[in-house]
Amino acid sequence: MASMPNRPDVQPAAEAEPQSAAPPMSRGGRAEPLTVTIQSLLGTVIIAMFVITFVVQAFQIPSESMEKTLLIGDYVLVDKMHYGGDDSLLSSALPYREIQRGDIIVFRYPVHPSEHFVKRVVGLQGDRIRLVDKQLYVNGKLVPEPYVQHLPGNSDAWRDNFPRLDLDTSGVEGDWYHEMSGLVRNRELVVPEGHYFVMGDNRDQSLDSRYWGFVPRENVVGRPLLIYWSLRKLDDDDPPATALSDKIMHLAYVITKIPQTARWERSLRMIR
Repeated sequence: MASMPNRPDVQPAAEAEPQSAAPPMSRGGRAEPLTVTIQSLLGTVIIAMFVITFVVQAFQIPSESMEKTLLIGDYVLVDKMHYGGDDSLLSSALPYREIQRGDIIVFRYPVHPSEHFVKRVVGLQGDRIRLVDKQLYVNGKLVPEPYVQHLPGNSDAWRDNFPRLDLDTSGVEGDWYHEMSGLVRNRELVVPEGHYFVMGDNRDQSLDSRYWGFVPRENVVGRPLLIYWSLRKLDDDDPPATALSDKIMHLAYVITKIPQTARWERSLRMIR
């Protein structure tokens, strides 16, 4: 069985350094006191922290697991309020909705919660999940998946005929294998309460629930809303930046490559 790439599907986009600004002027043309400038900066920081914490967050896509829906080099905005939660103070005032089959979600990877993954939800609590020759069945019915892609000639018995406990399970998390053994009924996996079964759209190149298990509801960060920018991968021989001077040179190099690497047609594209 081919080894799956073990890296996060999404990672927070690098934050830009704030530019210096001239101190605000009073009506008489004199600079405002330093305390006013500090208060203004603190207000901006507090608003930015509120937005990042509760409303929206930028992520970069570094892996191919969601192609062709999301490509390596896509920069996305994730709506962190879309699904809300029962414990949210704003849950009665804002148009929250429950997670549904077919939704794309960003979540904290259950095996390493410091990492973020992005996948498509294919199973809700109580659903019975099964794959037969790469075809997805939920509750005994074949699910049409026009967004899924498969690699020609690429097959794997475990991955393509899930869950089959009698097959080679190389690459599967040990704890997940033992948990799954108690949740399989008639070769169908039953999703427990408060959890989701997720898979990548690039079905043959996705490290997903088949290998490590369910996504708990509390791990869900939000819904990818918009691709606001997209860049093709730079040349493979481009060395990684290390020292500060190298990083500056690397940034300059990236800027000069933008006309060739930018995917203008993907900018400001809604994600579905």
